[in-house]
Amino acid sequence: MGELDKSDRTERPGFSGRIGFVLSAAGSAVGLGNIWRFPYLAAEYGGGIFLLVYVLVTLIFGFPIMAMEIAIGRKAGCCCVNAYGAVDRRASFLGWLTSGITLITLPYYCVIGGWVLKYAALYITGEGSEAAATSYFQSFISGFPEPLVWQILFIALAAAIIICGVKNGIELANRFLMPALIIIAVIVAGYSLTLPGALEGAAWYLTPDFSRFSFRTVLSAMGQMFWSLSLSSGIMVTFGAYLGRNQSIEHSVKQIELFDLGAAFISGLIIIPAVFAFSGGDQQALNSGAGLMFITLPGVFEAMPSGRVIGVLFFLLVMFAAISSAISMMEVNTANLIERFGMKRWQAALIMAGVLAVLGIPPALGYSLWNELRPFGLTILDFEDIVGNSIVTPIAALLACLFFGWVAHPRILTEEIRRGGGFKRRRSFEFTLRWLAPAVILAVLVGSVVG
Repeated sequence: MGELDKSDRTERPGFSGRIGFVLSAAGSAVGLGNIWRFPYLAAEYGGGIFLLVYVLVTLIFGFPIMAMEIAIGRKAGCCCVNAYGAVDRRASFLGWLTSGITLITLPYYCVIGGWVLKYAALYITGEGSEAAATSYFQSFISGFPEPLVWQILFIALAAAIIICGVKNGIELANRFLMPALIIIAVIVAGYSLTLPGALEGAAWYLTPDFSRFSFRTVLSAMGQMFWSLSLSSGIMVTFGAYLGRNQSIEHSVKQIELFDLGAAFISGLIIIPAVFAFSGGDQQALNSGAGLMFITLPGVFEAMPSGRVIGVLFFLLVMFAAISSAISMMEVNTANLIERFGMKRWQAALIMAGVLAVLGIPPALGYSLWNELRPFGLTILDFEDIVGNSIVTPIAALLACLFFGWVAHPRILTEEIRRGGGFKRRRSFEFTLRWLAPAVILAVLVGSVVG
């Protein structure tokens, strides 16, 4: 298909410039995937070796997939559900598929966001010592209706930002949240490294142990990359439509990747050395999985000097990360409603908030009233996580790479990426899009289903 006639495109909201775009896209990338998920995966898969593999897969595969999605959005200049078809009619199904992914992942993400709000409130009000009890977290998530209430508060906060618009809502929020997040992360990481015994944990985290390398390490790193970089979920396509045509996609993607890798790296430096320090170097203390942040760390904060202050800073950090990603995911279908049905932004945002509140009921109650409902032996939240992030997202990425690599020539995207500053990585982009990415994504998908 030829290039779209840009004279037919209607005026639409946009970011004020590349900094606004990068901070907003980085806000989407630097979310719970970095602060919550990355450290416990690094702990589970060998520390330094997982960090090394994650950096490599992000640089090799994250760049072409993200650049592809931003180029689709900017070339089409419309919402995600319409964008793929606007670039090539045969790709219309991809718009619906990627838009649907956030309806799977965002509801349970808001449940976890509610947990973060709850813990942030505990520490801010001086009640963080309650969270240090090993039974507190399980008691909280298995209660009713408190998890639902915190989930709804989290959704309301995200909706309020969305209602304010692209420039005055999403961009403005991230212009505050991203610098604040970085400053807090550096402060807490610096303090963590001063604890007695913390340097041993830092060495374990930073030194690759190649005996711990396995195919599962690559699969987990790839899955984390999709989760963390907000790939194949419509976010980068939606944000791409808000990016000015004189802005460099190549430079923007590099900066977003730098934010993502930096946030993941610092998160590991916050959590892993601190747990090492207060467990006497016991690596088993790191094997708490998803509970590392909500069960293990409160105990660590309770035991360390100035633990209350560090606890406040840490959960503010996590809260900022969670809300910055949530508003990006919520914007995908808010924009779809605005463009498909001619809604006002506040109407679309409130409808999305209501949909998320309803869809969030099963994962929120999956530890209490609906605890007996366990698809394939999993909690509802874990089941939605696996379906959304480990199955449907790789399928969407695989189909997009195959379509724009083979059915439509990559040239229709490289021409768009070249606008605003050239495209030095064009050849590697096309090779990865056509050959390397589909092969590895297929392996991730098969491994996820088998696992």
